[in-house]
Amino acid sequence: MKKTLLLISVVAFALASCYYDSEETVYPKFSSLKGCDTVNISYSNNIAPIINENCKSCHGGSVANNSGGGIVLDNYTDLSSNIDLVILSIKQDPTSGVSFMPKNGGKINDCYIKQIEKWKSEGLKNN
Repeated sequence: MKKTLLLISVVAFALASCYYDSEETVYPKFSSLKGCDTVNISYSNNIAPIINENCKSCHGGSVANNSGGGIVLDNYTDLSSNIDLVILSIKQDPTSGVSFMPKNGGKINDCYIKQIEKWKSEGLKNN
């Protein structure tokens, strides 16, 4: 009887300790990089869409002086000349001393940050 009770207790404990959260819920930082393509990064296919989606509402030419602090990110030349500041801002590192971007928004996807960093490390190709 004691062995049966012990066995039931062990099985109940084992089943109670299992849960089925998704990997993205448990490890959001690592799962967002899973499947992140950083092999063939191009300005036109990867980087420009990221900037258009996350930055241009404040850093587009017509609004940059009002809400974007004068930083314009309308094209390749604008972005490449401000790339270090952009990377520091989107990484949102409190020790960087720069304003976090997007302002009043959540941090952009870690994959996007890795793609922008890869684009910079490969020489900021205008492709």
